[in-house]
Amino acid sequence: MAELLTVENLAVYAGSSPAERIVDGVSLSMGEGEVLALVGESGSGKSLTAMSLVRLLPRPLTAGADLMTLDDVDLLRATDRRMDQIRGGRIGMLFQQPKHMLDPTSTVGAQVAEPLRRFRGMNRATARQATIELLRDVGVPEPERRARSYAHQLSGGLAQRVMIAAALAGQPRLLIADEPTTALDVTVEAQILRLLAAKKAELGMSILFISHDLGVVSSIADRIAVMYAGRIVEQGPADEVLTAPRHPYTRALIECSLLRPGPSGELCSIPGHADSALRITAGCRFRPRCTATHDAHIEHQCAAAEPALATQSHATRCWIGMPTQVKEPA
Repeated sequence: MAELLTVENLAVYAGSSPAERIVDGVSLSMGEGEVLALVGESGSGKSLTAMSLVRLLPRPLTAGADLMTLDDVDLLRATDRRMDQIRGGRIGMLFQQPKHMLDPTSTVGAQVAEPLRRFRGMNRATARQATIELLRDVGVPEPERRARSYAHQLSGGLAQRVMIAAALAGQPRLLIADEPTTALDVTVEAQILRLLAAKKAELGMSILFISHDLGVVSSIADRIAVMYAGRIVEQGPADEVLTAPRHPYTRALIECSLLRPGPSGELCSIPGHADSALRITAGCRFRPRCTATHDAHIEHQCAAAEPALATQSHATRCWIGMPTQVKEPA
């Protein structure tokens, strides 16, 4: 599989000091036609990682990396004008809450047509017809009529389909899908996931799929990278990460996603908060919330240093790191 995206040692800074890293040492690679899921709780750094790729970090945040390339393009050194061509062209973007992302003052047809004209050089009439075909292709009913609609006239599911049409209009090599099914009901969520999988297979594009829900990514991901407090703590083939997780945080996320009540009748939850981990300057950032550290009697080791993420196909940033089978409830 040819490599499409390479990121080495990405960091996002809240200020000028190295101690103010809110994304720390993230390295990723994606092959052509691959779906990589970036998973973790809110605040783990998933969206900041994605926004760094397209250089859309909100001020005053800044990013740096040893290497960040898409095909033959150096994303770190590309000019602003070049990045304007890459965003929406080579890289498409799909976000949560699509009704809020669409321009409320413009018809949805005009918004889908814009990348057709900008990145594919279509004239107004050709772009209008191509817009109808795109809307029909992503499952929008009555696309001619819907093209004249505004965002407030669409359901959440229809708005997301419109956003998918707009994101695909520039024929991107990489689609960044940031929580694209959040706030959608489960039926519409399943439809959107099937649509993205079908478009990935049809167009051969890669997808960076960002989610807090391992249950959602299990149906679409080829590989999974789990983020905690700005760092990747486990990554590997999706089936291995989901069935034999090696990091205590990954195991906790899976247990929470199963919605299985514990002995007291309460659903599983991870104690504490991820944001407090950013203040830990040595050792494993997950250790204040980790029960495995105590059970394995390695508290001092975990407090002293955090292991590097190995380069093997299924790697973890944990001193224990032993595969543990997680079974589905009967």
